[in-house]
Parts: sequence; C-alpha cells; structure tokens
Amino acid sequence: MNSSLLKKAVTTIIALIILGVGFFLFYIVRQSRIISEPIEVPIVSGPQINTIGRSVEGRKIETYSFGQASTSLLFIGGIHGGYEWNSVMLAYKFIDYLTDNPVVIPEDLSITIIPAMNPDGLYQVTGKEGRFTLLDVSANLPNGTGRFNANKVDLNRNFDCQWQATSTWKSNIVSAGTQVFSEPEAKAIRDYALKIKPQAVIFWHSQSNTIYASECQKGILPVTRDIMSAYSKASNYAQAETFTSYAITGDSGDWLASINIPAITVELQTHETIEWERNLAGIQSLFKYFEDKAK
Repeated sequence: MNSSLLKKAVTTIIALIILGVGFFLFYIVRQSRIISEPIEVPIVSGPQINTIGRSVEGRKIETYSFGQASTSLLFIGGIHGGYEWNSVMLAYKFIDYLTDNPVVIPEDLSITIIPAMNPDGLYQVTGKEGRFTLLDVSANLPNGTGRFNANKVDLNRNFDCQWQATSTWKSNIVSAGTQVFSEPEAKAIRDYALKIKPQAVIFWHSQSNTIYASECQKGILPVTRDIMSAYSKASNYAQAETFTSYAITGDSGDWLASINIPAITVELQTHETIEWERNLAGIQSLFKYFEDKAK
C-alpha cells in the first residue's frame, strides 16, 4: 500500500470514529434529557365547592360546580332531607361521576349540584354531615322522619308560588313557614338561583317513579316540557304535567317557573335506591338537549 492510500484509509477511519463518538454523545445527552424531564400526568380537576347558606342548625348548604360556561344546569337533592336520603346519595354519585369524567360535560354548559338542601333533616336519619353510607341510614324510624327542617317546616312548601301558611303532604297538614322564604334553606336556594340564573333546575325526590313539570299560574314553560320529555324517555320514568295526588302550595319548582326558569321534579321509584343508570341516561339526555339547543 502506498503512502497516499494509507493516508486516505487513516483519514476515513478517524472520520468514522469521530462520527461514531458524536452519535454516542448525542444519544447520552438525549437520554439524560428524557430522564430529567418531568412526566406530564393529566390533572383531573374536581368541582369548585362553595357554601351558599346554612341550615337552621348551622349546617352548610354546599354547591359543587363543574365548568365555566355561562349557561348552567342546577341539580338539587335532599329538599326533604333524611326522608328522601337516596336523592342525596344520587347527587353525590353524580358529583363523583363528573369528577372522574369531566369530558362528558358539553363545553357550553356548566353543572352545579346541591346534594343536600335540607342538611338538618338528613342528619336526623344519617347522623352525618355531608357524605354518608348505607350503614349510616337509621332503620325503623317513624314515617316522615327527616322530611322537615329543624323548624319543622316542609321546605318544599316555603317558596313564593301560591304560598299558604299550612299545606299538605299526603293526608297530613304541614307547616309551610311563617311567610314565603322564612326558612334559611329556602332563602339560600332562592338567592343562588337568582344569582346564577340557571338554564334549568332538576330536583331529585322519591318515590312516585314519575317526572313532574313545574308551573305557577302561567302554564308550563316550553323548555320545561322538553326536558321533562327528554329525561322521561331516556330514564323510563313516567311523566306528568301536573301533580294531582293532593294539593301542593309553595313548591320550589313552581316558584322557579314563576321567574321563567324551567324546572322538573324527578321522583325516584323507591326511598332506598338511587337508580343510577336510569338517572345517568336522563342526565345525558339533558346534556344533548342543551348542546343541540346551543348550536
């Protein structure tokens, strides 16, 4: 081999060595960056929790809100406290579902849930403030235990629609308070509804297995009829435009209708179950209704 070829061979070998070292160094630096860079983990944002009022005995009335859209839906459980404790448990189940699945909420909607509108009545049956389990629910209590607030007022008779000082529940005469919105729990709902002006309000009760529309002397609002029908078809609860079993005055949903806020009352089939799949289907039907309405 002459000197010229030898020089070329040496030069080529040196170039390959330099190139190999370069690739090796690049690999080492790249790996160190990958290791040092923090792994991005999606953050699941929970609800914004606020206290909008307190009960007669000072217990919190809390809202759990999801989303920032100006168009909002309001879900309310436990207006009859421990007597309808399953409506409260259903509301907490819904809160957990939205916490785990925030993407199900349409972008143009925000959702607020009030799990227990009557926390004093709930406490009479569960002995708990806030969340509870089935083991906390006292059995063999007199019929109606926990239905009223600590002033022995039926909160769903204390609103400003055809209010009277006494009203009825089944065959019972019940107190509706000393005047409209005499009770702090009713005031809290009134003030909050006037503040956020929800697109619709859904109350959860039990146990007539039916969805009822709201109205207050002006007839049923068109959206009220629409959402009653949508929830009913999806959940397989019956629907009725008017509650006819006995006379009701001062109803919360009817007051909302009087200020042009659509509202429905969803009555679960029993006092003991939350019927989650049925209600989830109903909720999803409302999401779709308002999503389509916004287009």
